[in-house]
Amino acid sequence: MGNRNGEPGMTDTEKAVVLLSGGMDSCVSTAIARERCGAGNIALLHAGYGQRTERRERRAFEAIADFYGVRERLVVALHHFRTMGGSALTDPRIAVPENDLGAPGPHSSAIPVTYVPFRNAHFLSVAVSWAEVLGAGAIYIGAVAEDSSGYPDCRPEYYRVFQELIRVGTRPETQVRIVTPVIEMKKSEIVRRGLELGAPLDLTWSCYQEEDRACGVCDSCLLRLRAFAEAGASDAIPYRRAVPASRRS
Repeated sequence: MGNRNGEPGMTDTEKAVVLLSGGMDSCVSTAIARERCGAGNIALLHAGYGQRTERRERRAFEAIADFYGVRERLVVALHHFRTMGGSALTDPRIAVPENDLGAPGPHSSAIPVTYVPFRNAHFLSVAVSWAEVLGAGAIYIGAVAEDSSGYPDCRPEYYRVFQELIRVGTRPETQVRIVTPVIEMKKSEIVRRGLELGAPLDLTWSCYQEEDRACGVCDSCLLRLRAFAEAGASDAIPYRRAVPASRRS
């Protein structure tokens, strides 16, 4: 059985629900879950939440699911996030920051405007409900604490607490573990792991504000570009603009 953070060498045999946004981190998490659980033992969950790039991320989800031949898919709409606003990803009145990779660390109190308030709890709640229905024993989520934007719901302690919530809020016989296989990795390590596993990184989408060509200047694009550069690999997705490497640190 793999543990929560998913150290290498561990193997799961039960069914797993994998949260697949269509981004790089969730794609690599899907590849890891498939390696551990087997191709026929993963179910893919995608949540649209009224984000700017919702249609493009859905396309990425379907392409990755097709790549792995996963038939068991669930797509849910959580559009109340757009109605509530409060995040640059869901509120058109709030601009997405550009060329500003001074991202706070995972324990910083400075939370970026791209943070969607308590979003991952909503994703996990849907995943737990589906896992109970399917009899799945694990939920994989591609949260990253290190080398990321510093969102509070990507911290390891967040998932430790949510694990206890699952224990007290489900049937007595339900045993569902949260697995965060990339949470302690740097983005460059995620790229390398993805390449090792043959993950279709070219099918993923990370940009916060464009759907045809990645903008190349939002936090997510900058983190992705830096990760590929540090990994010594080429990123196959198209960019509208790309900030020089010297400005990505």
